[in-house]
Amino acid sequence: MPARVSETFVLRTYPFREADLVVSFLTRDLGKLRGVARRARRPKSPFGSGLERLSRVRMAYFQRENAELVSLSGCELIESQFGLQSEYEMNVVLDYFTEVTEQVLPANEPNEKFFRLLVAVLAYLRESGNPWVAVTYFSVWTVRLIGIWPEARVSEETAEIVHEMFEKPIAALTPREWSKATASDLRRVLIRTMEQHAERRFLTVPLLEAL
Repeated sequence: MPARVSETFVLRTYPFREADLVVSFLTRDLGKLRGVARRARRPKSPFGSGLERLSRVRMAYFQRENAELVSLSGCELIESQFGLQSEYEMNVVLDYFTEVTEQVLPANEPNEKFFRLLVAVLAYLRESGNPWVAVTYFSVWTVRLIGIWPEARVSEETAEIVHEMFEKPIAALTPREWSKATASDLRRVLIRTMEQHAERRFLTVPLLEAL
């Protein structure tokens, strides 16, 4: 069976057997998948540094019918988030993106708009964007894309922000003074909505709230 190659965001990896990893990843064309990367923990791994959290790669893999895990054969790095990982605040934001993606998206269901959302918010952060803008924009569009938008009473400022986020890409938003308090009324509602949808509390939310 020939290998598929998909543009992919690596979400998480888990040790498996002596030298392998189980990899959770989001593909542009097939949605969220899990697979085994054999020999990935050995020094001369065919995956190199491409399995770091939220690395954007071209992933090669074999997908057998009715198999729970695909078999990963290698990857080519397109874009690393290594430059964001030197700051604790950014690390928490990246962990939040990863956890939400893993918990709210169903497996094996393509969602190219969500893939493009990750591309956009990560590019914004690499250009020294405000992390609270990124967290809010990501949360707004995640809830909208999975179709669970809640009824919420928010401040006039927050309502203006949300309206603009619906209309503009993140890089084109009107500059304003952003802090942790900006649009926090809506973020709390969106996070609670996503947690109810996932039927679990997100471990990264207390870390975000402590920033």
